[in-house]
Amino acid sequence: MDLNEFQDLFTKLTNFKKNQFHPLVWISGEPKIGDNVSIGFLSEINAKESQITIGNNCDIASFVAINCADSHKRCVGKQDEIERKEIIIENNVFIGSHSVIKGGAEIGHHSVIAAGTIVDGVKIPPYSLVHGNPAKVKDGYYLKT
Repeated sequence: MDLNEFQDLFTKLTNFKKNQFHPLVWISGEPKIGDNVSIGFLSEINAKESQITIGNNCDIASFVAINCADSHKRCVGKQDEIERKEIIIENNVFIGSHSVIKGGAEIGHHSVIAAGTIVDGVKIPPYSLVHGNPAKVKDGYYLKT
């Protein structure tokens, strides 16, 4: 069985839509994904009922969640609807394995999100190294050349 046959079968058996990256990348909604983007297996991009934009030349590692939706307030009775916020990832961004990018996040170009980082709805400046939970920008790490 070749990769296309596997992906067709996998799509029939799951709710994973066929995509250009890997059969085990789950993409929901219609995110805007630029050119020369790599997305590792078992990563999720949830743009359902919102917008996610991923710029050109981005590298998203395996096990990354990029999710515009937040349902916790609905679950505890504080809201009737799932809250959804746009996510913008500019050009030339690396996102390390097991990171979470939440609704409202804006990640500036030429930034690195370290493995395991949780980026809540914040704006990350260009040329940043970001790490931790909550996400912290390491000041002056990358400088424009």
